[in-house]
Amino acid sequence: MKHTPFLVAALVAILPALPADAACRVQYKAKMDNPLRLDFGTADLPDAACASKAAAAKALAPILQKQGWTLLAIVAILAGG
Repeated sequence: MKHTPFLVAALVAILPALPADAACRVQYKAKMDNPLRLDFGTADLPDAACASKAAAAKALAPILQKQGWTLLAIVAILAGG
């Protein structure tokens, strides 16, 4: 996909902001406007964010927003990070 290099750079920029003791990995859908870009990605989150999709969304949304993305949905919470 055309936005893959940008996505990889965005995820690399996000990783240092995440705690080293990640306990779960989430799959998410996000978008960026002007021009519209859609993304299906994964991110590692701390244990406290693994309790529910709502908790994961609350933890992940501000991280993605700093990169210009809007979180659309948490698709799944996966075991281990």
